[in-house]
Amino acid sequence: MDESFSQSTREQLRKELLFAVGGLKSLVLNQSSLTVGLDWKKSLPANNEMKVVNTNNEEQLKQVCQEMANCQLCQLAKTRHNLVFGDGNPNAQIVFVGEAPGADEDEQGLPFVGRAGQLLTKIIEAMGIDRKDVYICNILKCRPPGNRNPLPEEISLCEPFLKKQLQAISPIVVCALGKFAAQTLLKTDTPITSLRGRFHYYDGIKLMPTYHPAYLLRNPSAKKPVWEDVQAIMKEIKL
Repeated sequence: MDESFSQSTREQLRKELLFAVGGLKSLVLNQSSLTVGLDWKKSLPANNEMKVVNTNNEEQLKQVCQEMANCQLCQLAKTRHNLVFGDGNPNAQIVFVGEAPGADEDEQGLPFVGRAGQLLTKIIEAMGIDRKDVYICNILKCRPPGNRNPLPEEISLCEPFLKKQLQAISPIVVCALGKFAAQTLLKTDTPITSLRGRFHYYDGIKLMPTYHPAYLLRNPSAKKPVWEDVQAIMKEIKL
């Protein structure tokens, strides 16, 4: 074999080797990106399961929760039984945000635990994940008496805590549940029928408005558009 042919062969082998290494690196990076944040229910062997958890997220959420522990900023502090901060995965890729706690939530100190919450859980499970894989909270952390709509001054005092929650979690998507949550977060009076079905932005995070689970209990026909919105979220996080 002459010298020029030998050098050409070696150069070709070098290029093929670099190409193979690059492909392997890309595969590893893609695999890692799919496992960041949520503790997905995949059928990986226990010793090979890839799970990345940012413990700093959890610490930041705890700090925000401690800030609110004895909140007396508005009149709702006088009527609440429990402050309903939020619940779920501090590394969640999806955060569901409702309007305010109801009676069941006020009693238990947890978000979406009543009939509407049970339906929300079913929607989450239909996505192929568990409720513990997402994060759920409300704009207001205390129940308005009689489940009335939040007042503007209550929102202005409580919304900064929601922003801190989202900054700590850093999700890919926020799902605003219901007209009031969507209009409040997007600072608009546009009807939910026009807002839903497409992504907007809240504080730099993609936001998908959809109907509230309580609305679905009264209007079962709205389940189809909600599922369409949920599918768009699933596509966004490559679920």
